Amino acid sequence: MERPATGVTYQRFPRVKIRELKDDYAKFELRDTDASMANALRRVMIAEVPTVAIDLVEIESNSSVLNDEFIAHRLGLIPLTSSAAMGMRFSRDCDACDGDGSCEHCSVEFHLAARATDSGQTLEVTSTKDLRSTDPKVCPVDQAREYQQALGNIDPYDGDPQGDHRGILIVKLRRGQELRLRAIARKGIGKDHAKWSPAATVTFMYEPDIRINEELMETLTLEEKTSWVESSPTKVFDIDPNTQQVVVSDPEAYTYDDEVIKKAEAMGKPGLIEINAKEDSFVFTVETTGALTAYELIMNAITVLRQKLDAVRLQDDDADLGELGAHL
Repeated sequence: MERPATGVTYQRFPRVKIRELKDDYAKFELRDTDASMANALRRVMIAEVPTVAIDLVEIESNSSVLNDEFIAHRLGLIPLTSSAAMGMRFSRDCDACDGDGSCEHCSVEFHLAARATDSGQTLEVTSTKDLRSTDPKVCPVDQAREYQQALGNIDPYDGDPQGDHRGILIVKLRRGQELRLRAIARKGIGKDHAKWSPAATVTFMYEPDIRINEELMETLTLEEKTSWVESSPTKVFDIDPNTQQVVVSDPEAYTYDDEVIKKAEAMGKPGLIEINAKEDSFVFTVETTGALTAYELIMNAITVLRQKLDAVRLQDDDADLGELGAHL
């Protein structure tokens, strides 16, 4: 095997192209890199981008049908707005408090007080109307709209007809039942507990390279073309109504099932289609829990990944100095 010439570098410069971007959804292309970098970015988005979630619950009164542990678990899974999480400290690293929740650097305090008094109605305790934060920047995601209205970023008269602002149900109370508690939210990462993961779904796929042998395709009748197109479980191919030619309508719908290849072989036309995965091009789909916007999630993941790479580089430098010192 030939050795690379001195000074040759394998450094690559990945490129990102945003296809679709919403508050809680993004679709983008990652090119000019390999699967290791794509998978590293995916894993960081899922497990290592910090958010804020309720981590400590002190129950003062609970006469509901749910026990204290059940309610604490439900509170922990409520996504909280976490745009400020990157600037917060981990509670284990904070030297300004003793972890009691009264520290502005590492925690946010929540309060909940609800009591059912109407005998004919079941009181629904939800994250929107009952869970109150001492810091308006960290609140349940369904309260974020109210926070943005308070800042003047959203017109309060601009209704959202498709929105459901009832909030996340915590517990139901009947007459005479009461729930009062104090909760502490802290910074964490999904690697420690799933409640801190900002990602609902992060997937990537190799971008397919689909090439049709036009000469072989022209030897098929319209019925054979239709049968071949319909052999694909997903609608990847279509027939142009004007030219009667088979065209690739949605290459990313291909699931690497090889059904069209098997169909071509069964028809006696091997080589009719050639499908390969582009090993340096990936299509990402990202959905968030609402704790972060899709843009914040992607950018924070890149920041965390760069920090991890810098740490590895520093370790390598220290190791080189250690080996040098051992020879002196």
